[in-house]
Amino acid sequence: MEANAANKKWAAPFFSIWSGQALSLLGSQLVQFALVWWLTKTTGSATVLATATLVGFLPQVMLGPLAGTLVDRWNRRVTMIAADGIIALATLGLMLLFWTGQVQIWHVYLLMFIRASAGGFHWPAMQASTTLMVPKEHLSRIQGLNQMLNGGMSIASAPLGALLMEVMPVQGILSIDVGTALLAILPLFFVAVPQPEKTQAAAPGESQGSVWAELRAGLKYVWGWPGLVMILIMATLINVLLNPAFALMPILITKHFGGGALQLAWMESSWGIGVIAGGLLLSVWGGFKRRILTSLLGLMGIGLGSLGVGLAPASALGFAIGAMLLSGIAQPLTNGPLIAVLQSAVAPEMQGRVFTLVMSSAAAMTPLGLMVAGPLADNFGVQTWFIVGGVATILMGLTGLFIPAIMHIEDGRGDNSPVVAEKPALAPTPGD
Repeated sequence: MEANAANKKWAAPFFSIWSGQALSLLGSQLVQFALVWWLTKTTGSATVLATATLVGFLPQVMLGPLAGTLVDRWNRRVTMIAADGIIALATLGLMLLFWTGQVQIWHVYLLMFIRASAGGFHWPAMQASTTLMVPKEHLSRIQGLNQMLNGGMSIASAPLGALLMEVMPVQGILSIDVGTALLAILPLFFVAVPQPEKTQAAAPGESQGSVWAELRAGLKYVWGWPGLVMILIMATLINVLLNPAFALMPILITKHFGGGALQLAWMESSWGIGVIAGGLLLSVWGGFKRRILTSLLGLMGIGLGSLGVGLAPASALGFAIGAMLLSGIAQPLTNGPLIAVLQSAVAPEMQGRVFTLVMSSAAAMTPLGLMVAGPLADNFGVQTWFIVGGVATILMGLTGLFIPAIMHIEDGRGDNSPVVAEKPALAPTPGD
């Protein structure tokens, strides 16, 4: 199915949905900031924050492969509507608990679990729909725009969240998220989201179209792509070390730098400013002709920024903010081109499975890192995680430059499989 990629009028329907999702993202980040800060002030425990992050990761690891398979079978527009609706209902429930004064820490954990579970269906549905709604030559730029959006929301949501925490109760912030989720759902009722043609056959001995057959096909597809498998191994190791560090940022601010919600907002906003700058650069430039080179150089930038945060002394919050800015600039340069590679090289009917398998595999060991990180940070300080994670990330980026399977990942699996799409359409660049 060519879908809207061949339609010159692709921008209006796509950005109608995209704008609604942008509003929903703002509400989600406000809620995230409010709940994390509430946990920080209520408990002051790195273990509690690590547990909260762990709860958010578990659905991604446990449900990811199944969610992707179901997204490839289901109507993607309906999937996004249902996911946003579940998030809105769960947030409304927690809002009522805060309003009645009955909220407990496990209630916050439960909301984070539900939101992450619904998001595990929403994200692959949106990414796979983007492939069919946006021409291939614009995918890198759309990913750059997405990264700019994430950065802009970080700039706006952190100080706005800190301000709102001063002028309204937590339930008031939760109500904002419910409203933005409803605004995200509205365009989906009026915009057609194309569906891919079903071309994947079942394996011998399995019923045509069974969930198991399709999941098995997705696993086989990913495993047969050596460059992608190596990227996943790298991502797994990096996530084990870096995700706990960033999850414990509020403890770093309060216990190492002696700051409060405003200083946490500065750190998060500096990262957001960097993401906007990096996303703008990517959306205008498009990256190197060989997209993976842009990703690996960006990965080294993330490592340098993380290392700088870890090395900053208690009296040098400004230096740490600058290091976060660098890490933010490198973020879209790392993720944007890699997502564009997958969107271009993976067949549309396989993308739900591939995206969630990639996410689940990369995050599989993160819960172990979080379980270890909380107690260790309580005893030895959060900055150690930034230093170790930063060094490891730099080394991963350098190593990838010398592995042919990684450097040629965008050439596809190279097996002429009928589920492999055409060779990626590379964005116009000055060359590599």
